Amino acid sequence: MRANFIFSEVWIGLRRNLTMTIAVVVTVAVGMALLGIGLMINSQVGRLSSYWNDQVEVNVYLCKAKDDPFPKCRDHPALSDEQKAALKGEIQGMQQVESVTFVDASQAYKIFIAGTADTVLKSAVKVGDLPESFQIKLRDPNNYATTVQTLESTAGVSNVINQKDLVDKTFGFLGKLQWSALVIALTMVFAAALLIGNTVRLSAYNRRRETGIMRLVGASNLYIQLPFIMEGTIAGLIGGVFAAVLLICSKIIIFDGLGGLMSVQLSWNAVSGVITLTMIVGVLICILASFITLRRYLRV
Repeated sequence: MRANFIFSEVWIGLRRNLTMTIAVVVTVAVGMALLGIGLMINSQVGRLSSYWNDQVEVNVYLCKAKDDPFPKCRDHPALSDEQKAALKGEIQGMQQVESVTFVDASQAYKIFIAGTADTVLKSAVKVGDLPESFQIKLRDPNNYATTVQTLESTAGVSNVINQKDLVDKTFGFLGKLQWSALVIALTMVFAAALLIGNTVRLSAYNRRRETGIMRLVGASNLYIQLPFIMEGTIAGLIGGVFAAVLLICSKIIIFDGLGGLMSVQLSWNAVSGVITLTMIVGVLICILASFITLRRYLRV
């Protein structure tokens, strides 16, 4: 009997405040979708960062035998084979270095040809135009300062390029995008909480006679509040379902669409985890907003 009464009150509340309920559902759906996209961006950036941190290297370019444009090489002639072997051993002995690979001029030319699509540039560059180099893999890509400084001051080295500097610039932009998405999402979540509270307050006002009668017959506060909380829960669940659909579409259209530009794809396991979390957050926001608003409204 009590269960039937509660469900009838829930149905009456949803029907009376249909417009506000739809507004709550839409707000929850948009807010949770934005929150989910922010979390998906965070997961993707984290996966890409881990991948590229494992791939980044320090490239140590050696002075060429002639026509080297770098000022450091004017006073230092090109290294002999024995000096190159000695330098390789010295680099390998550094504490932060995991491995060292020597790239001669012919190998550098092959790498250049494989990575360049411009046919005019390919025809303009010859084997001897590219310097020899050492490709260094560090144990910890974040701890590179000492190694780079030592190599830059080494005789016979024209310049040192740390690929992590290039990666950090890219991920710096992605990090700003990530925080922007999360800030917008939290703003929408706050707006959803306010809208849910107003909907519950309006519903309680429209049914003030029923709640007054229930108080007179000795109904507990929880029994009076339960229909309103269930209304918020239903609205949160429906909004969460719409948010899940939007997140799945975002995965297919945005993240998979950019798959050619990313070395690591966002997995469906990560998406399912984000959907579960956003649905839980959406329902909890609706329950808390309903409970807190109704307690203040029914206080005697």
